[in-house]
Amino acid sequence: MAKEKKAPKPKAQTPKGFRDYFGTEVTERAEMLTQIAGVYHRYGFDALESAAVETVEALGKFLPDVDRPNEGVFAWQEDEDDGKGDWLALRYDLTAPLARVYAQHRNDLPLPYRRYAMGPVWRNEKPGPGRYRQFYQCDADTVGAASVAADAEICAMLADCLETVGIPRGDYIVRVNNRKVLNGVLESMGLNDDGQRDAVLRTIDKFDKVGEAGVRELLGKGRLDASGAYIDGVGLSDGQAEPVIAFLTSKGETAAQTIENLKAAVGDSAIGAEGVAELEQIADLLAAGGYGPDRIEIDPSVVRGLGYYTGPVFEAELTFDIIDEKGRKRQFGSVAGGGRYDDLVKRFTGQAVPATGVSIGVDRLLAALREKGRIGSQSHGPVVVTVMDRDRMGDYQAMVAELRNAGIRAEVYLGNPKNFGNQLKYADKRESPVAVIEGGDEKANGMVQIKDLILGAKIAESASLEEWQDRPNQFEVPRDQLVAKVREILESYA
Repeated sequence: MAKEKKAPKPKAQTPKGFRDYFGTEVTERAEMLTQIAGVYHRYGFDALESAAVETVEALGKFLPDVDRPNEGVFAWQEDEDDGKGDWLALRYDLTAPLARVYAQHRNDLPLPYRRYAMGPVWRNEKPGPGRYRQFYQCDADTVGAASVAADAEICAMLADCLETVGIPRGDYIVRVNNRKVLNGVLESMGLNDDGQRDAVLRTIDKFDKVGEAGVRELLGKGRLDASGAYIDGVGLSDGQAEPVIAFLTSKGETAAQTIENLKAAVGDSAIGAEGVAELEQIADLLAAGGYGPDRIEIDPSVVRGLGYYTGPVFEAELTFDIIDEKGRKRQFGSVAGGGRYDDLVKRFTGQAVPATGVSIGVDRLLAALREKGRIGSQSHGPVVVTVMDRDRMGDYQAMVAELRNAGIRAEVYLGNPKNFGNQLKYADKRESPVAVIEGGDEKANGMVQIKDLILGAKIAESASLEEWQDRPNQFEVPRDQLVAKVREILESYA
């Protein structure tokens, strides 16, 4: 009789496009989320935690660059007897769920409704370097406020968030534009074909990469890219393309100059003029609040990709240089964006409900802070109370309880205590700053040994015998001075 084949062992590997986060990374993110939540709360926004799963119908077709609602998301169909169960999907952002929540609970919510939300989102897209299928977002939105004062407030709050988490003034800029201005430019061009309009929008979005000359070529016959491949153009004449160029190059030395240039760019378009007026009002409101062009500026080159934006759009860009994986110097780029989306809730209610909001890319912001050395410094693990006698576990638990009650992170070694060297190896692996030792002799004399592991590691790396003698890294203190001595050592490395 043939032997029954054993089932193959599963591979212990993270699925493609996902990653695991450990200790310090999780702590740093939690601290950043707390800081951002503090700013949101100070501005009067309330927390909301919505479901991670929505119906595909509720999510809609607003995911970038996809045509079908269940493309680009992780979706599945509910099992029903008739085979017609709902399609469900993991949320791809935090805005679409907000539209559903507001439509569902609008009779119980204040108007305007100001909420913030933080959590993971999932996108079933092709992963790449730094591009994951699961990532964190940190959003704040105002639903039910038609005034652009709500948009100006979001921009101010975004600037405050960046400074609160450690991005100083001068290392970031919040750039503001208005989709109505862009629509006015397209209207003045006489473009009625949706495909052509979309092609123009995609071309405008490349302005920061290819510049004015590159945009001219792409709006016309096309151009050769850096790799030598030919990219077909939109096919516009020079006259048709001119309003786009005027729009993209309308940024002046001041907000007032930019506004005047935009008025010329939109020509006789009523929707374009409305957008310019809104930008002018936003600039005035921000100036009144003390947010100058060193923090927030009107910039016509900002084009947000999502189709549901209907008015002001904004983007936070970090302006400092970093060195990429090929050794080239480049700017870090965008870490947050948002805008006005007055039609999103209408899908559920049939009535237009104005809304505006921002989403901060937490993982990118954390990466930026690491690049600048503002987080990611050496972190320490818990103080380790070693076990010299397993029959005296109660004594060690009493020690660790005292340390914890004093606000000191601590743990008792819970492995096999037979080999004391292994306990210290464990403490090293945990990056513990201090080890506590109480053997039988120390117990009898009412003393305890405190070992400074940080100094011990430094001495082991490069110190001579004299330095060992001059700088002891182990101290014997009375048992009742345990907490005080541990705190003294920890504060010396704070």
